Amino acid sequence: MLWAVFTLIAAAAQTARNAMQRELTSALGTVGATHVRFLFGFPFALVFLACVLTVTGTGLPSPPPVFWPWVLAGAFTQIAATATMLSVMGQRSFVVAYAYIKTEPVHVALFGFLFLGDRISALSALAILIATAGVIVISPMAKPGEGRALRSTVVGLVSGALFGLSAIGYRGAILSLQLPNFVVAATFTVTVGLIIQAAVLSLYLALREPKVLQAIARAWRPSLFAGFMGAFASEFWFLAFAITTAANVRTLALVEVLFAQGVTRFVFKQPTTQRELVGIGLVVIGVGLLIWAH
Repeated sequence: MLWAVFTLIAAAAQTARNAMQRELTSALGTVGATHVRFLFGFPFALVFLACVLTVTGTGLPSPPPVFWPWVLAGAFTQIAATATMLSVMGQRSFVVAYAYIKTEPVHVALFGFLFLGDRISALSALAILIATAGVIVISPMAKPGEGRALRSTVVGLVSGALFGLSAIGYRGAILSLQLPNFVVAATFTVTVGLIIQAAVLSLYLALREPKVLQAIARAWRPSLFAGFMGAFASEFWFLAFAITTAANVRTLALVEVLFAQGVTRFVFKQPTTQRELVGIGLVVIGVGLLIWAH
């Protein structure tokens, strides 16, 4: 059950990072706020990797060729997923945006089976469905004529699918290393992924939107915190991926909806509806069932 501990730590850290990125979107734009987690995250990932290699007394892994398609798929889909997530958060309340995105476990279970051969038990599948149903209940349906709300729903669902693909890509990269120490495999993979993401987005912004890079530099204080929390969360996500299926990890990660509810209520001062409370109850039941199944 160590994967569950890693997942809960990652979920709490990611909620803090997402809240900070949401605040940065108004000043930096969607791409700029997306870049913050990678640009300011990879130096911390390098520190984590150096510490892990020192403690374990191992050298840098030599990744096989199959590692690179997996890690590139994980890196690029995560960039797209983060950008679409911030786009939704700019249009809807923080917790409702989370609700759209956290349909991810269903995508992950499907992609994990198709691409990695990951299998889940019937009880775990039931837990995924109940928790995801809770997420759907939290999300208010668009009314006729509310084109913007409908677009937010579609973009949020696409973001969840992209996060699912990213999780599968990174888990595939970790498994392809075939290292005896899962901590080394996870930490090396997250570091490589963040370096790729930071390099690609820095190049894009330098060529297309250099003013955004200047704005990021001016907002270095909050960006530094977001980068650290992003790298910290990623480290524990990857440790969990190294131990169990991505579907298990992403279902338990739905506790983020509870954390997001707290942020929405106490930080952004947005009220909680009765419908959201019912949905949160279903999420709790689903997550509890998943833990019981293991």
